[in-house]
Amino acid sequence: SKNGKEYILNIIDTPGHVDFSYEVSRSLYACEGSILIVDSTQGVEAQTLANVYQAMDINHEIIPVLNKIDLAASDLDRTKKQIEDVIGIETQNAIPCSGKTGEGIDDILEQIVNQLPGPKGNLDQDLKCLLVDSWYDTYLGVVILVRVINGKIIKNMKIKMLSTNQDYIVEKVGLFTPKAKDVSELNSGEIGFITTGIKVLSDTKVGDTICDASKPIVEALPGFKPSKPVVFCGLFPVDSSEYQKLKDGLAKLQLNDASFSYEAESSSALGLGFRCGFLGLLHLEIITERLEREFDVNLLTTTPGVVYKVKLNNGEIKDLQNPSSLPDPTFIQSIEEPWIKATIITPDNYLGSIMKLCQDKRGIQINLSYSGNRAVISYELPLNEVVFDFNDRIKSMTSGYASFDYEILEHREGDLVKLGILVNGESVDALAMMIHKDFAQKTGREVCEKLKDLIPRHNFMIPVQAAIGGKIIARETIKGFKKDVLTKIHGGGATDRKRKLLEKQKKGKARSKQFGRVEIPQEAFIGVLKISKEK
Repeated sequence: SKNGKEYILNIIDTPGHVDFSYEVSRSLYACEGSILIVDSTQGVEAQTLANVYQAMDINHEIIPVLNKIDLAASDLDRTKKQIEDVIGIETQNAIPCSGKTGEGIDDILEQIVNQLPGPKGNLDQDLKCLLVDSWYDTYLGVVILVRVINGKIIKNMKIKMLSTNQDYIVEKVGLFTPKAKDVSELNSGEIGFITTGIKVLSDTKVGDTICDASKPIVEALPGFKPSKPVVFCGLFPVDSSEYQKLKDGLAKLQLNDASFSYEAESSSALGLGFRCGFLGLLHLEIITERLEREFDVNLLTTTPGVVYKVKLNNGEIKDLQNPSSLPDPTFIQSIEEPWIKATIITPDNYLGSIMKLCQDKRGIQINLSYSGNRAVISYELPLNEVVFDFNDRIKSMTSGYASFDYEILEHREGDLVKLGILVNGESVDALAMMIHKDFAQKTGREVCEKLKDLIPRHNFMIPVQAAIGGKIIARETIKGFKKDVLTKIHGGGATDRKRKLLEKQKKGKARSKQFGRVEIPQEAFIGVLKISKEK
């Protein structure tokens, strides 16, 4: 309370990472203003930039806050100058604070009440409300966090979701204070939660508009986008008996996260598994990490890939997630790949190596600016090149000081080919990858060399080849064991007997090469999937 008035503050903490930028945009849309927290020891990070611009786009009042001032490394003047240079916000009223000692917290609350406008909304109009977030509760089903814009939500009223056109009865209405507290209604301008007996999270889409089912509105709130996976990869259990465990794990994770998709897939090399789609690399890491920790499944993940648009000669456009299902090249007119705009903020002494890395990844430089000894670089890059190890390499190159953020631009035509790997003449589907023509030879050679070391020797010679379509571009040979069949022949000169035995051995080898199966051990797959990471 202040000046004898009571204020209610609803605060949403947004994720910083680019994979979840859509959720950030909906959270910002539900609020009247933003608090920009910058670490006074680190300065502005790349993620901060993307989120600040989103807040500026919807004309938010922004309060800059400098955190961690209790640390010795904190430098307020430098951080303020950087915020002004890089973001372009006035910082004379920026509030220094420390979450650890509690210093400056009252000033922040003061500024929120003075600077940020109160929520505007019209109680008398028909209900219009934004779905900000939803999560699964074991007892209540799906709990939906809503921001009421006009009108009010009352317990037991019938509501409609515009994107799915479904009607539901509101069973429970509540507020967070911070503990959940049941109330009978939520009025315009308020944020609270409702439950409606929905059992699956995918029915509640973030950013959806909720209205009164008896007075449906035609115009939805702007900015709604259904979530679309951007990065795909195959998940296989290392031990095939854990398949059911993996399936249950994925189903449970999907209860609380509807933004990743999965479908069953089988591979001749890796057995049964799932093809999963994620919002981005961090999302992929989180899900695989949780499967391994919480559900105790040992996982093998194939190389992450992106969605390509394949234009066929008959004018049809196909979305391609898995390289092994690429149509025959003779039917393909062109292949388009997604491009991103990357923003990298780095101390300027690492600038050269970062620019070289981006150039190697087929990047196009757009912009370069400085703030003190920090450089801000913008590049356009193909997502395919970034998806694998880009972030790790930037971090290791710059001792962790650089930060990297990206937004997806569009699909552009590229000179892409499918690189297939053949072992003993049979293609190994799990190792197929889409790659730019210029890098195909080098990568093909590396994969073949690695497999040569990892596949155990058999009784016959095994060729390991990399191919683009029908053209072999690299080859390694795994030598076969040779049994000495001549030991039992004593004395010299028995050349006919020797020849016969050798002929017989040769026939046997030819036969086993024809019918023999080459077992590729799991380590070989893991080894090959790691190659690109070490490059």
